[in-house]
Amino acid sequence: MLSRDEMIRYSRHLILPEVGAEGQHKLKRAAVLVVGAGGLGAPAALYLAAAGVGRLGLVDFDVVDVSNLQRQVIFGTRDAGLAKSAAACQRLHDLNPEIELTAHDTKLTSENAIEILGAYDVVVDGSDNFAAKYLVNDACVLLKKPDVYGSVLRFEGQASVFGADGGPCYRCLFPDPPPPGSVPDCADAGVLGVLPGIVGSIQAAETLKLILGTGDSLAGRLLLFDALAMRMREVKISRNPDCPVCGDNPTIEKLIDYDEFCGAVASPETASEIPEITPKDLKAKMEADTELVLVDIREPYEHEICDIGGRLIPMRGIGSRLGELDRNAATVVYCRIGVRSAEVVRLMLDAGFTQVWNLRGGLHAWATEVDPSLLIY
Repeated sequence: MLSRDEMIRYSRHLILPEVGAEGQHKLKRAAVLVVGAGGLGAPAALYLAAAGVGRLGLVDFDVVDVSNLQRQVIFGTRDAGLAKSAAACQRLHDLNPEIELTAHDTKLTSENAIEILGAYDVVVDGSDNFAAKYLVNDACVLLKKPDVYGSVLRFEGQASVFGADGGPCYRCLFPDPPPPGSVPDCADAGVLGVLPGIVGSIQAAETLKLILGTGDSLAGRLLLFDALAMRMREVKISRNPDCPVCGDNPTIEKLIDYDEFCGAVASPETASEIPEITPKDLKAKMEADTELVLVDIREPYEHEICDIGGRLIPMRGIGSRLGELDRNAATVVYCRIGVRSAEVVRLMLDAGFTQVWNLRGGLHAWATEVDPSLLIY
């Protein structure tokens, strides 16, 4: 039964014919796992907790950084340095002490996903990388649990519900991951702070509808949102009968290595193709070699935030500007975290450059190992 305090707290739900006391009981008995307490997971968790979902779990192995606060509204400045899962649960308890909260301060992996996800009715995917999204999708299909999907980048977002009532799964829409480095993440490309709040709220709404058994689910539909144009549109998606995980004759019957599947971990052969230099070694080389060429391949607005010298040639135009560089000069290419610059080094090697290195870890590693005063974004 709902307590008197719960009757007061959820009064606006109770007067909705589509919810009422029976629906609120459904919410109270439900268990939802939010994967990632970041830009998407933060608003989703806040609204699910406020709505009275009886048992709410959050899985995240990261810590709160001040740069998160622009969009991860579940945290405050005083939470900087704390484990996200624990800090988020503390905030949610303050929002609604009537619900049960579980902080999973761990990385979701092929080894623990079935056990963790298996304890919940619905999974909200607030992850921010392809390996995690394929992992969540496959685990949900194997467990026969709905996967409430969301994704954001720059000014655009997506939302859908996968694996529900015989509908399509994430692999039906994206059978294969994009080539490594071809799609930037929010850390490199940026994201409008309010955008994950909008998409995360849509994920929360879809989750509540699934629990209540009301309304039209986004299953079979991909919702696309453009914040700059303030437009929404839909794309219909169907279950692929040949899908390796949810198809008629599935070939994936257990979780796989998703980092390897998405190319997030390079093989020793692939890694050896990209010459790298550590920040400390680059520092020593800069002090000893006045002829060393540094190339910053970030965007101009990034260069204005911080740099370690050298020439700015943005990645988007470097293919047509390689002629400006000496192919035989000792050259080090850098970016924010070393991913984009690795792709540029590969391009330069193919173009005949003989002495070119990628700054391993980019400016973030430089700030950690060489110059802590460097402003990092």
